[in-house]
This record gives sequence, C-alpha cells and structure tokens, in this order.
Amino acid sequence: METYLVGGAVRDGLLGLPIRERDWVVVGGTLADMKILGFRQVGKDFPVFLHPETHEEYALARTERKTAPGYHGFETRFSPDVSLEEDLLRRDLTINAIAQSSSGELIDPHGGIQDLSDRILRHVSPAFAEDPVRILRLARFAARFARLGFTIAPETLVLMRSMTVAGEVNALVAERVWAETAKALAEPSPAIYFQTLRECAALAVVFPEIDRLYGVPQPERWHPEIDTGLHVNLVLTAAAALSTEPRVRFAALLHDVGKGTTPPSEWPKHHGHEQRGVKIIENLCARMRVPNDFRDLAVMASRDHGNVHRAMELRADTILGLLERCDALRRSERFHEFLLTCIADARGRTGFENAEYPQAAFFRNALEAVRAVVLDPQERSGLDGASIGRLLGQRRLQALDSLCRDRPTKSP
Repeated sequence: METYLVGGAVRDGLLGLPIRERDWVVVGGTLADMKILGFRQVGKDFPVFLHPETHEEYALARTERKTAPGYHGFETRFSPDVSLEEDLLRRDLTINAIAQSSSGELIDPHGGIQDLSDRILRHVSPAFAEDPVRILRLARFAARFARLGFTIAPETLVLMRSMTVAGEVNALVAERVWAETAKALAEPSPAIYFQTLRECAALAVVFPEIDRLYGVPQPERWHPEIDTGLHVNLVLTAAAALSTEPRVRFAALLHDVGKGTTPPSEWPKHHGHEQRGVKIIENLCARMRVPNDFRDLAVMASRDHGNVHRAMELRADTILGLLERCDALRRSERFHEFLLTCIADARGRTGFENAEYPQAAFFRNALEAVRAVVLDPQERSGLDGASIGRLLGQRRLQALDSLCRDRPTKSP
C-alpha cells in the first residue's frame, strides 16, 4: 500500500494558507487491509476510513463512471489496481488534483501547480460535467480565492454553461444547494459565489428570486448603480466587510428581494417591496430547508430596513413598535446583526462604500434607553399584568421621546 496526501491540504500548503484538514488516498489497499490496521470505515457509497489515532479521512483509490442524470447517478469502482493517476483524474479542479507522497514528492498529472501559480480555476477533465454539484463547488472556491486573484478558466465557464443548458443543474436537490451556499456565505468574497452562478446561468435555476433582480432599475438619486442586482452584490460585499457571520450576509443578500416582483410600470420606484420580500424569503427558505435563524434575520431585514434608514424621522411610538416587532429586548444580538445589514445596505451603493450610518448608533441607543426603563416594586404594587404593561410602555415612550428630541432632524 502507498498513502498520499491529496486535495485541499496539498493545495493550501502550496499557497501558504493554513491547512484546515488533511485527506489521504490509499493506493494498493483493500477493505481488509484497512480494518486490520485499525481504521474505522465510515463511507457507504465508497470506502472511506478514519485513522485510529488522528481521525483523518483515508479513502481507497477509486474511479467513477456516470450512469444516470444528476449527482447520484455514479458507479464507483475501488480496487487495489486503481492507480493514483486514475484517482486524481476523477477530481474536479486541477488545483485539487495534486498529491504528495510520504517523502514529500508532488504528483501533478494535470498541471495543478501551474494553475496555482497562474491563479486559475480549471476543470481536470470533461467528466466535470457529470456532476452538477461541481458548479456549486467551483463557485464556492471562486468566492474563497478571489482575494488571491483567482479567476475561472474560460473553457471551464463554457462547460458550466453547457451543463446548465443540458438541465444538469435542475437535478440538484435543495439540501445540497443550501449546504454549498451556506459554506459560500462564510467565504471571504461571498458575492463572487452568486456572480459565478449567474455567469453560467445556474442562478436562475437555483435562486430565481435573486436572478430576477438583475435589470430591475432603482431611483438613481439613491442608487447611482441603478441595477438592483448590482446593488445586492455591493450590499453582500459590504456585509462581508462588516461581519463574518453567514446569517448577516444572507440577510443582506435578500433584503431587497421584493423588488424583483415590482410591476415594470412602477419602475424605478418599489413601493411595498419590503413586505412583498417577506413572503418571498419565507418561500425560498422553506424550499431550500434554510435554518430558522437565517430565515428570521432575513425576514427582519426585508421588512424593516427602510424604517431604520428613516431613523431620524420616526416618532417614538414607531421606534418602540419596531423594537418590539424585532424582539430586540430579548434578542439583542440578533437585533445588532439586523443593524449590520442596514449599514451594509447603505454602503452597498456606488460612491457610498465608506458612508457614515448614524442610524445604527441611534437604534442601539434607543434599545438601551428602553432597556433601562424599570418599574420599582412600589410602582407595581396593586397593578395587574396589563396595567404594568401599559405603565411600562408609557415610560419607554417617554424615554424614547427624550432621545428623539436630541437627534438630527433628518436621516443622512
């Protein structure tokens, strides 16, 4: 048996990046060999084992053959006679198809080292087209490595488009799309993920709600970039600069999704897009099996981002209503994440990338002012729950009235 380090560990090591995990391929081994050595089998479709001490993954060298549409339609063959080169041939990108021997020798049959140097994401072989998940994975790698100057090889992008036209993307199940998307939202440049999907026409298949935003105009006075799709990309980029939390980035991505349903006769205005967006987000999240915490923050961003933008003009009762609607007293961390999406929205406009956003500080102060209102036991004495609630509300409004008197007269 020969054991080789493969995949991301080799790639990231050559790039000088931290190695997240190590995967190994075993050439010349059998199931019995691995079990005798104490490895624990975990793979179902093909033999993957965990090392008895390091718990790193070791897989027997294998080949794959397409047998049906979609990403489930594969026949896998593993055998002691499968070579390392055959195993590397089935991998997605050249930069992921480099192996390293125990002596440190690099085995690179597909030019991955040169592509690392040239900062190119290129498919290994035409077999790339057999698995539509690879479109999502490549888009995710583009989001990860864009900051290092990586771009997609033109021929690979052509292949991805042909896969979309052939209907391969339609075979993707929602759970797999969300799994890759959630990872992409955590990458340094998440907007690149969605841009890449749009470039190969896959965005319209997996996220039609986002794709339809492109070409929809907005008032140039507030949005010099005009196009709503471009605005969403800018907002997602701004959100990524503000927070590494994928929930914040997801909410930023969908905050204006309601504009995709505005009748063209009403363009460039979008009255009521905030509330229309709520239903769209709820439907999208149900279809994609998106976790509730992602959904709830995105709904909040769609519904109330416009109110936060108008912070300096709102009445005290409107401010209190927003805080209560957002459950800000009990879920203050989520409310602060919501404010980050509002900052990202304000900065996700051409020429406003570094704009000040005092509305966020104002709402933070408003939340603290409300939180500071308490009733002492003497004030509560003799009052039922409803009466206590009314008195507490009155005091909170008084505190907000005081805060409002000291604010600027208009939102910037």
